[in-house]
Amino acid sequence: MAAGKVKSKTKGKAKRKAKADRPRPFHRLRGALWAPLGWVLKWLMRLVAGIVVFVVLWVLSYRVIDPPIWFYLLSERWRLGAVAQEWRPLDLMTPDLALAAMAAEDARFCAHHGFDFAAIEAALAANAEGRRLRGGSTISQQVAKNVFLWPERSWLRKGMEAGFTLLIELIWPKRRIVEVYLNIAEFDRGVFGAAAAARHYFGRDVADLSLVQAARLAAVLPDPKGRAAARPGPWTQRRARAIADGARTLAAEDRADCVLDPGKT
Repeated sequence: MAAGKVKSKTKGKAKRKAKADRPRPFHRLRGALWAPLGWVLKWLMRLVAGIVVFVVLWVLSYRVIDPPIWFYLLSERWRLGAVAQEWRPLDLMTPDLALAAMAAEDARFCAHHGFDFAAIEAALAANAEGRRLRGGSTISQQVAKNVFLWPERSWLRKGMEAGFTLLIELIWPKRRIVEVYLNIAEFDRGVFGAAAAARHYFGRDVADLSLVQAARLAAVLPDPKGRAAARPGPWTQRRARAIADGARTLAAEDRADCVLDPGKT
């Protein structure tokens, strides 16, 4: 009799254990939902990793390959039918042009790593006080926007611009950044690059520009469709003189060595 009770208790425990081990409806439902969700997450991570690798290789390739096309060039070609663009290595440009571009757009170019926080703070302060709107974009940021992105003002584009700027500063030498900048900038309606601009405005090679002419080209960069380097108005003339003075200061204080003499940096 005792043996029968023990056997009955053992069988009861086994049944309860089997019942406990049996998947509950909720667990079965969670498993059924998690399987496709896990598959989606896995492929989403692979997609993100693939995009990151593509972007890094894209930026890396432009360290040695000149960008064949970019948004501004494509849009102007579509709108005008034809554009003037001639790629020229920085070695075949007058050094005054690089100095003028830095003096006009990014005087601390050699001192920062893509973002000039002092300029950003000054821009925010000027805008908050209702004064003339200023921008705080560095040459590196402008290259990131113009080569890899589009002109729309949005947080998405600004975030992507920051990412591309970091990659550019990490992968490209400073001299390459300025070289690309001077070759993709629009200097007049449908006129891209300093070489095409030198012929368009002054009828001469970009290697033969004077400092005054280089400063005038830099002065039209913020508004290439509203300003002219060959026949500058009073404001553009004053701006060009200030840029020329700034270029001389950069050279005298060795603050452009990362571009003019990268072996010193």
